[in-house]
Amino acid sequence: MAAQEDTQKYLPLTEATYYIMLTLIEPLHGYAVMQKVEQISLGAVKVGPGTLYGVLDMLEKAGLITMVKEEERRKSYALTPRGKNVLLSQIKRLEVMTRNGSAIQNYLK
Repeated sequence: MAAQEDTQKYLPLTEATYYIMLTLIEPLHGYAVMQKVEQISLGAVKVGPGTLYGVLDMLEKAGLITMVKEEERRKSYALTPRGKNVLLSQIKRLEVMTRNGSAIQNYLK
């Protein structure tokens, strides 16, 4: 129960945080994260440097990501086990929201 409570305190994730965490299922550096967020969101989400590095700092301080490599000025980050649990919980939240939206979609037409 404590692990679930620990995960829940980070939810809901902002859209930018969600997409940044999605990209960090593999180690990536900042610029690659920005590119991948735009790619996987089909251009709907563009994360600027200020947002990116603010989110990375917050996630690292919370223990949801960790720096795995530093080459020159490029720091690569990846999700920690706690970060993976938070991301999975957010995905489940979004699945419930999508099911609920789909259930009433015909009423909205």
